[in-house]
Amino acid sequence: MYQHKQYAVFIFVVLAWIGGFVALAWNLMGADVPLMVFAGILLLVGFLFHGLTIKVDEAHISWEFGPGVAGQKLALEDIVGVKAVQNSYRHGIGIRITHDGWIYSVSGFSAVQLTLKDGSQYRLGTNDQAGLVAALEDKITPGEAPAAEPQVKLRTHNNML
Repeated sequence: MYQHKQYAVFIFVVLAWIGGFVALAWNLMGADVPLMVFAGILLLVGFLFHGLTIKVDEAHISWEFGPGVAGQKLALEDIVGVKAVQNSYRHGIGIRITHDGWIYSVSGFSAVQLTLKDGSQYRLGTNDQAGLVAALEDKITPGEAPAAEPQVKLRTHNNML
């Protein structure tokens, strides 16, 4: 079984930076309710998204943020392709959908792309690309994703004289 957790260094840096302003405001204005609520929200976000854990067992791959929120589980038999990729800054962090499929990332640009039988793709951010690819390559059967439907070229006629 493979299990790896990547900590959200970028998220920690951003939350610490915002937390510095909250601490300064707390010092200058005192502890009022809106400021305490905002500080509580920062702590909650830090707790819920402090890392991304990826697990591979004999039949499934699963991933989840922090203590087990916003995760997903896929059967290995549905995966037809695995490759190490580099995300760009436009992929961002967190959970999002792009033209490259679903992105799950907490820090950095390294990721592993999973291609499913139905053609959908997932990119899982990790700082252990080689380990995750090795764990998956031993357990999946490579296949071909469905080919894109052929584009029908339409003929247009200009009837204007």
